[in-house]
Amino acid sequence: MRTPLLATLLAATALAGGCASDSAARTADRLALYRAHAGPPVSDFPYYRTFTEWTPLGRDALAVWLSPTRAYLLDTPDCNDLEWAHGIQISDTNGRVSARFDRVQPLGVGSVPISCRIEQIRPLDTKAIRDAERMPRAERR
Repeated sequence: MRTPLLATLLAATALAGGCASDSAARTADRLALYRAHAGPPVSDFPYYRTFTEWTPLGRDALAVWLSPTRAYLLDTPDCNDLEWAHGIQISDTNGRVSARFDRVQPLGVGSVPISCRIEQIRPLDTKAIRDAERMPRAERR
């Protein structure tokens, strides 16, 4: 009786480990795709406390979509809760988000929210990203 239970637990553990590593690989691929379609760094961007979508790209970056055609890649090194957040808040000063000054706060993760400094901002080529995301993964490489 114990042998089948142990075998089932080991198989479930191996499957969960495989899913986690596959998820990490997908996140790394997506971050590489966004970085490949990001322009040169800018110091800031206009922000009126609304965005249409955000895309977590691991613990070091995220994309913020202000509209379907305007988005920015934000580098937030070592932002531990970012990849598990249910939402985000972005600080701004007078309607502008600035690199090395403003912060991203992941929401819905831990009991004490910790904000992460935005180190770099790069505008994204949204059309190129959407086109690349429609391609099968094997064709992107």
